[in-house]
Amino acid sequence: MPQSERVPENWAPSQDGAANDAPQVQLTSKDPQLPFNFSFEAVRSNVFRTTFTSDSHPLPPHPSVPRMKQDLAGTNIHVESSASSKKIQLGDITAKVDWDGTSPLVSVSLAGSKFEPLHQDVPHRSYAVDGAGVARYSKFNRNTLHVGLGEKAAPMDLSGRRFRLTATDSFGYDVHKTDPLYKYIPLLINATPDGCVALFSSSHARGEYSIGAEMDGMWGYYKVYRQDFGGLEEYLIVGKTIKDIVRTYADMAGYPLLVPRWAFGYLSGGMKYSMLDDPPASEALLELARKMKENDIPCSAYQMSSGYTVAETPPKTRNVFTWNRHRFADPEAWIKEYHKLGIRLIANVKPYVLANHPEYQKLKDAGGLFTDPVTKQTAVTRLWSAGGGESGEGGHIDFTSVAGFKWWYDGVKTLRQQGIDCIWNDNNEYTVPDDNWECALDLPSLEIPEGAKNRPQIGFWGRSLHTELHGKSSHDALVDNEPHLRPFILTRSATPGTMRYACSSWSGDNVTSWSNMKGANALSLNAGMCLMQCYGHDIGGFEGPQPSPELLLRWVQQGIYSPRFAINCFKTGSDNSIGDVIEPWMYPEITPLVRKTIKRRYALIPYIYSLMLESHLKATPPQRWTGWGYEADPEVWTTKILDGETQYWLGDSLMIGGVFEPGVSKASVYLPKATEDDEGFFNTNAPYDYFPAGAWATVDAEWHGAGIPVLARVGSAIPVGRDVQVLSPGETTNPAELPLDDWRAVEIFPPKGDSKGKWYENAWHEDDGVSSVAINKISQYTLAYKTTASDVVVRFTRDESSGFEAPWKALVITLPNGDNRVVKDDAGNALPEIERDGQGRKRFQLGQTTTLPLRGKR
Repeated sequence: MPQSERVPENWAPSQDGAANDAPQVQLTSKDPQLPFNFSFEAVRSNVFRTTFTSDSHPLPPHPSVPRMKQDLAGTNIHVESSASSKKIQLGDITAKVDWDGTSPLVSVSLAGSKFEPLHQDVPHRSYAVDGAGVARYSKFNRNTLHVGLGEKAAPMDLSGRRFRLTATDSFGYDVHKTDPLYKYIPLLINATPDGCVALFSSSHARGEYSIGAEMDGMWGYYKVYRQDFGGLEEYLIVGKTIKDIVRTYADMAGYPLLVPRWAFGYLSGGMKYSMLDDPPASEALLELARKMKENDIPCSAYQMSSGYTVAETPPKTRNVFTWNRHRFADPEAWIKEYHKLGIRLIANVKPYVLANHPEYQKLKDAGGLFTDPVTKQTAVTRLWSAGGGESGEGGHIDFTSVAGFKWWYDGVKTLRQQGIDCIWNDNNEYTVPDDNWECALDLPSLEIPEGAKNRPQIGFWGRSLHTELHGKSSHDALVDNEPHLRPFILTRSATPGTMRYACSSWSGDNVTSWSNMKGANALSLNAGMCLMQCYGHDIGGFEGPQPSPELLLRWVQQGIYSPRFAINCFKTGSDNSIGDVIEPWMYPEITPLVRKTIKRRYALIPYIYSLMLESHLKATPPQRWTGWGYEADPEVWTTKILDGETQYWLGDSLMIGGVFEPGVSKASVYLPKATEDDEGFFNTNAPYDYFPAGAWATVDAEWHGAGIPVLARVGSAIPVGRDVQVLSPGETTNPAELPLDDWRAVEIFPPKGDSKGKWYENAWHEDDGVSSVAINKISQYTLAYKTTASDVVVRFTRDESSGFEAPWKALVITLPNGDNRVVKDDAGNALPEIERDGQGRKRFQLGQTTTLPLRGKR
């Protein structure tokens, strides 16, 4: 990228600037060649906004988050001003802006932090004009943790590396080396044991982040955000922990959307099936569904790859929103048959049309595609069409156009009316070849600032803007078709705004290898901190060789502990055709173990789904860095933990480890310690031992025996359900005659001995599983317990004041393996013991529960 940096100088307060006691600064550069404006203002008790703009470099024309309005109610504010500086104190946070040097200098401190200041701009270079864009320099805090940026190559810690801020179709990427990948989220979090600061740019323009990857003897160690086009709008967020940062970021960008409960089951896929002509794809897919039944493997949905859209006659390219009538003679009838087998359908759709698409000319004439400023005609590029690496000429949909947005909306609405359950927005990275392609900008919902009316270039607006609007068009079509149901949009690419419309994503076209399985965990953790919290990976690898039996089983064992659990693959054949697929029964010698693992996933859905409801309510990711909530433990700040590849929290109850090499039968897991009261962890697998907190544990992990390490925090509890596919309470049709979700148990993990009167309280959430946010009701269920040497005493409360009443009325209490105590209620009555489960664990029936009175609708 060319470098053309110039630093505006001679800054002074603007004539219409802020009052001396206002928590904001407005400056103007007196440099006649670079007449820039700078502002810094407090907008929340822990959020500041910086702008660096001019007529030639205006604010982002369509920011990825709504412009945050100032709300400092209840904040203790103290402001001190001088002729060349201003200090703004908001409670424990102090920000200072100094403009007596070459360029404005911002520093931010947090009381109690060892880093003083926690954030500081680089003097004389902090805000620079860089050609058509800007560069923003701040000091790099060495030996601290840097996370975020949506989806970047492993390890989790981004320190000392450089990343392109754009998205591309990175088919077959190396999880440790490839950049960029599929997501565009310019949120960078710098975390220390006693304070965190995040920088977030609202622009859609492409750019780069160098996070201490470069340094200079004069400038020292720094990080730099370079934005290719336009001026800067940046939010600076301060928090004690990463949790504080993520919650505040959600206040800006929007909280994660709810996903239908059924989507947390096993999602099957594989491009081979939808590409078949003999037997037709429809028959092959029905046979696949029947094999699931024969092998007793529950499956909730099938990801329909784009083969269903391939033209029946040459050129056999993919034509979105069309059906190959040889492969699917009667799509609606076929969809009904699939639903009778209990499997929903997730249809792949791509936001482009090749020149031979039946409606290409219609879109072209209506202005639904981009314009090439050189030819003054519809812009043409090469697009993926028939097979691996194959292409044809065509164009991307311009979602700033009425014609393009509406055409897509109508296509999605039709698919839903035909019975498709979920829209899979694929290939939406918008890897167009020229930043000067022009957008129509005639979409009524698109607000066009005065300074942007004559700048239609896709580079200025940001190509990732179309990823966001692509999500909105799909979302709006589903909502308008069935307003009472939550829409399910799966998206491969994502921006901060995209996730307001698409509820789920994954790490794209990964490769089969042990190292890619390992590195994927780091991607999950960074994704969750950027609000992509219903996230996962293609189990077994999308591209590359078939996994060995050992690798497949390990990956399935790992995959059931991620929010999204899917097996989907491409496996290109030697002749560039669609090769083989990964099937759960492909290795008969491990099929019983794969089945057992997938069934465990289904049993865990109440716990995982509760974590997703918490994500929706509080923006807390289900998968969490080992140090989440344990920042005081010095071990979580060591390299082996900061890489994020070998272990993570699933909620606050389960620590998930892993095995990432063949032939390994033991694994090391660090068990963090927050306080001296932490009572350790219980190994949920044989030999069911206890481990102390604040130490590394060596855990048995034979691949065809115990499986990967899963350790439960002592004092925790997890709700579980049936280990089969069930019907959510809010579903009104049941073509597969699924059992109702009317059974619930709680697995508890008490200490070995007497808790000395200490109660351990655990709560989870439930709802009807399908209703839209506007009408959804979320209830809370709380189980508390204490122990003696001989008893476990439990107390259970149902809070259904939201209006949602769970269909299960009794609760089963399950003790850990080897725990032979008796369970009693808090009145001292022994609960009836019922038959032990398949693992030999003691179980007790709690039939009488306390129901809180209804307090009206939520």
